[in-house]
Amino acid sequence: MADPSWISVLPPVLAIALAIWTRKVFVSLFMGIWLGWTILSGWNPMKGLAAALDGCIKVFADAGNTKVILFSAMVGAVIALTQASGGVQGFVDWISSRKLVNTKRRAFLLSWFLGVIIFVESSMTALVNGAVCRPIFDRLRISREKLAYFCDSTSAPICILIPLNAWGAYIVRLLDAEGYAAPVSVLVSTMPYNLYAILALILSFYLAVSTRDFGPMRLAEERASSRGELVAPGSSPMLSDALTEMTPLGTGPGRVSDFLMPILAMVIAMPIGLYVTGDGDLMKGSGSTSVFWSVCIAMAVGAARLYARTKALKPVSDTIFTGLSSLLPLAVLMVLAFALGAMTRELGTGPYLAGLVGSHISTVLVPLALFVISCFIAFATGTSWGTFAIMIPIAVPMIALLPGQDGLLLAAVLGGGIFGDHCSPISDTTIISSMASGSDHIDHVKTQLPYAVLVAAVTGLIYVALGWMLQG
Repeated sequence: MADPSWISVLPPVLAIALAIWTRKVFVSLFMGIWLGWTILSGWNPMKGLAAALDGCIKVFADAGNTKVILFSAMVGAVIALTQASGGVQGFVDWISSRKLVNTKRRAFLLSWFLGVIIFVESSMTALVNGAVCRPIFDRLRISREKLAYFCDSTSAPICILIPLNAWGAYIVRLLDAEGYAAPVSVLVSTMPYNLYAILALILSFYLAVSTRDFGPMRLAEERASSRGELVAPGSSPMLSDALTEMTPLGTGPGRVSDFLMPILAMVIAMPIGLYVTGDGDLMKGSGSTSVFWSVCIAMAVGAARLYARTKALKPVSDTIFTGLSSLLPLAVLMVLAFALGAMTRELGTGPYLAGLVGSHISTVLVPLALFVISCFIAFATGTSWGTFAIMIPIAVPMIALLPGQDGLLLAAVLGGGIFGDHCSPISDTTIISSMASGSDHIDHVKTQLPYAVLVAAVTGLIYVALGWMLQG
């Protein structure tokens, strides 16, 4: 839209409201897309429907989108291969026999440390965390919502705080476009001020050590502990039983290596992919291409391990297609999420919301304003990366209000984007965390929301204090 207005906010608000109210995320996302294209088509619903369908198809015109969508489905094949080879069961048996993770506290800490250690890409972090910890959490009668929280609250925060990954490469490109001569140094300068990401990691660690909860999460944990209900009655986990209940093929016990080798191959391949696609510079590599390559390599390693166990190709191919079909719903959700994001860009939703900051804002409130508006954009559009692309060009001119505070103001933008990832039911990161843990998606959103809001509130107060101190 040439002149975006409050109408541009309606489609994402509709999608979010419907998702929470009906729990039908697919329908809710498409209704938001339809409304948006109806607005863009002069309020003609039939033209809007045709444009909405066309918008979903055009998602695949972007090679990066296509690779991420394929990655989302192919991870199902990796999970299935590790299940069928006995790798997952072997890992669980290995943990159990040594009594390394025999309490809830240790299970929580395992999930937290996995989220922190695997920092190469947020989706990969959540997926590996879920695959490793889900059987252990299930055995200890821990709710799937709690696992989804750890997957979500460690993945994006750690990725934004460590620049040697796809997130860092993307943000460096945005900073370079704004004319920074040393964008990597600028990104590093944001880290001490990225309070939302830091506090989200601290809170999740505290909850892991203390085993305490509040709000809806406490009720979910009581349900799982007392009644053994890992998901709430009537909920729909985003991981099918065909994948989670798959029994090992062949004979003999499962081996830890059958699980670790595909996962390690995927983790190691990611920075190598960034190095190759960046012509020797990790910070200039393609995140989507690297993720796609890494999951292809992991799938190949998993297939080889299963073939060595079964000595036949048919079980390998059948397992791969079972895994792909099990995560096909996630791939469809990713298509709809990308289509919604493209539609909000056409409507100008992000620039309109960013314009609400105003041009006469008090210097004291500049960091807070950038953080809040970034939170709102990320929540409404469901994309942290899209929020960065919108808000970084807005934040850079505002640095004149607080000279020399590039790191602080840019950190406020980055932290706000992470908040949206944690709270928005239309965020791809939130969706992937739900899938990785086998949680109902809306249940994950509801149980994580109080924690994210608490961290955001504390972050906002600190930003006000910093703005006041710097003005003085």
